[in-house]
Amino acid sequence: MPRKQTVGNLALAGYDDIFNVMSVNDGETVARISLNKLHPPEFHPFHVADDESMMRLAKSIKQYGVRDPGLARPRPDGGYELLCGNRRHRASELAELSDMPVIIRNLDDNDAAIAMVDSNLEQRETLLPSEKAWAYRIKMEALNHKGVKGDKLSGEIIAEQSGDSRNQVFRFIRLT
Repeated sequence: MPRKQTVGNLALAGYDDIFNVMSVNDGETVARISLNKLHPPEFHPFHVADDESMMRLAKSIKQYGVRDPGLARPRPDGGYELLCGNRRHRASELAELSDMPVIIRNLDDNDAAIAMVDSNLEQRETLLPSEKAWAYRIKMEALNHKGVKGDKLSGEIIAEQSGDSRNQVFRFIRLT
């Protein structure tokens, strides 16, 4: 009797394959999370507006899906705090999706604040002065709580990373 040939991989799918979870490194995962389990941070200085730019993003997400995963951390009372990706979250809602890809990372409050601020400062096309001011303040407080090491003060670190002068960083922070 001739032996049957198999085409492709007929191995059983594992848990991660079935539930669309991918381990990235050291406890960090990328998963598709239901939109109703993703919550904005307690204080999020960046506004999410249903403007023309949001409608373009929603149209793109409806057509191609969310290309870049958000960043979230588990909340003690369940669900996830969405640190980065709140515009993608809103656009996914407008596109009538039920979930979106998210990197789940265990972060303390200071690292979460720094990740949120850095991501938004890098990716947002336009920022209101008030948003920038609160972002700088949040990042400075987080850096100070972490005990910034080295010769540079937190304001100098923010200035180097943002391209604004140290004095300009402090002017923005005074707005808060």
